[in-house]
Amino acid sequence: MPRLIPAYIEFEFSEYNDKLKEEFDKLGSESDDPIGQYIKLAKARGETKETDPVLLELLIALHRKVDELTAYVKNEKKELIKLDYKTEIEKIGFEYFEIKENLFKPKMKYYGRMSLPVFPPRDVPVVFEAENEKLAKILLMHERDVKDYNAFIMARERAIIREMKGKNG
Repeated sequence: MPRLIPAYIEFEFSEYNDKLKEEFDKLGSESDDPIGQYIKLAKARGETKETDPVLLELLIALHRKVDELTAYVKNEKKELIKLDYKTEIEKIGFEYFEIKENLFKPKMKYYGRMSLPVFPPRDVPVVFEAENEKLAKILLMHERDVKDYNAFIMARERAIIREMKGKNG
């Protein structure tokens, strides 16, 4: 049994198919994000060595927000495929997560989007396989999303430890 910690994350999913694989690929951190690609190339060329990484991340987030606002004003909307089930993730681990209700079919492959509370907030696409009716093993996640997901888990663990210390005096 994997080690899981409490966390509440909005989640929607459907059985995996080719159309959903396309959406997973489109939601990759590199595609559809010119500023992300530009910064990645600049880092590779060493052009960001003397730049404050926090300031750079905030600037990138601001740029993305301006892009979102521009798209909103122009009434351009990134259409995501409507998924069959909507629930909540109740527990997370580094390779697993558990949902609230018994909705999975064991050994079935699924595609889902979790509303990960990271900065900047975004829907994280994930391909996973059901271990049982509630527990899933993550099979595929984009590199940037894995980093944010793991950082979120570590932040949750630290919060739980602080909470336990507070109760125990």
